Amino acid sequence: MAVTAESTEGGGAATRDAGKAAGPGTPRGSMGREGGVLNVFSHGVLFIWGLMVTLPLLWAVMSAFKTDKEIFTSPWALPHGLHFDAWSRAWSQAHMSEYFLNSVIVVAGSLTGTMLLGSMAAYVLARFEFPGNRFIYFLFVGGMSFPIILALVPLFFVMKNMQLLDTYHGLILVYIAYSLPFTIFFLSGFFRTLPTSVAEAALIDGASHTRTFFQVMLPMAKPGLISVGIFNFLGQWNQYLLPTVLNVGDDDKKLLPQGLVALAVSQGYKGDWSGLFAGLVMAMLPVLAAYIVFQRQVQAGLTAGALK
Repeated sequence: MAVTAESTEGGGAATRDAGKAAGPGTPRGSMGREGGVLNVFSHGVLFIWGLMVTLPLLWAVMSAFKTDKEIFTSPWALPHGLHFDAWSRAWSQAHMSEYFLNSVIVVAGSLTGTMLLGSMAAYVLARFEFPGNRFIYFLFVGGMSFPIILALVPLFFVMKNMQLLDTYHGLILVYIAYSLPFTIFFLSGFFRTLPTSVAEAALIDGASHTRTFFQVMLPMAKPGLISVGIFNFLGQWNQYLLPTVLNVGDDDKKLLPQGLVALAVSQGYKGDWSGLFAGLVMAMLPVLAAYIVFQRQVQAGLTAGALK
């Protein structure tokens, strides 16, 4: 009986302690129900958002393989056959091939320069202490809050005085300056999460700071580099305002967003809507391909700082 009483008392104490831990006035299982409701609600919102993003994309792809008659008579139905005439018209007659090549040249140069200069500056600001370090860092961060539209007029006259209007290298330099603040902000936080012991071991072995950066630290920062590279690629590939202002006289130097707008105007008057959708899909394909290929690296780069 004594053992039973002690066991009863111990069980009652455990029950009272569990009740106190759960909190006064909290119904048992209410937290689980609230979490389940929140989980269902969040998944529902994500599902609706996914439909809002995916359906227009699928509709544009389907319309690119339709004829103009099918687009107007059955806009939501699947195409009766795969018609590639619109793709050839958009690629050759609407000069999408030239615009595509111009965008590749400019974005390749600007992305390379942005990643090289941004990673070097971010590494120095994150790993070295020197007078003015924080000031330079916050100066770059402050550039993220400066709207580019406010700089268009002085930027135009600066580029004009330097004879950089309607040139590839002029746009490349502007794209690099436009993308550096976000790149440095993103990568400086990422470089701080990397272990210091690895860099110290490389320096002890006789490696210079330059060799340590390029051969040791930069490969370790690969997830962050891919993540910020994808973001810069999206922003530079879809950039419309800067090339519109800085490419004012030479139609041969227009980029893909400019060509797509010109195609929308011209094909709209001609009634060639299938060619317009084909050009739209051409502009979207590189972005989709880049994200699909590097999807895992982007997710790893975004979560690396939280898993330190």
